[in-house]
Amino acid sequence: MIKVARLSDIIEDFIKDMIKEAEGPVEIQRNELASYFNCVPSQINYVISTRFSSEKGYFVESKRGGGGHISISRMSTDKPYDYFMHIILSMGDEISKHSADIYIENFEDLNIISQSDRKLLKAAVNDNSLKSVPVILKDKVRADILKNMLMKMII
Repeated sequence: MIKVARLSDIIEDFIKDMIKEAEGPVEIQRNELASYFNCVPSQINYVISTRFSSEKGYFVESKRGGGGHISISRMSTDKPYDYFMHIILSMGDEISKHSADIYIENFEDLNIISQSDRKLLKAAVNDNSLKSVPVILKDKVRADILKNMLMKMII
């Protein structure tokens, strides 16, 4: 069976290659990229919002005017303190288990934390650890725990 890449995967790889080549932020114009891939601009929006989130280690800035430029950069992991602080500040007051898992997996993939750290972080924010917490408060408590643990890892 031949695996055919989905357009979203192709666009994601294209943007990642641009970032890698630029060794820093890249500015793309949504309409131009859509025209290049012969798709609608909303397809580009979908790829950017689902594949280039802060959870996955990217910083996306939308710039209005001039055709709608979007700046995308990979967060620097050279300084874990800066990286973790950005994550902590962008996380918000609540985080789902799924989002917490994505952050934690990304930390290990970027070699910022060890496999052992990943296991501890995941155990701390797991629903089993929060079983005595009312459902309505779980995501808030989970965010507090994850933020606190990340802070302790950089101090």
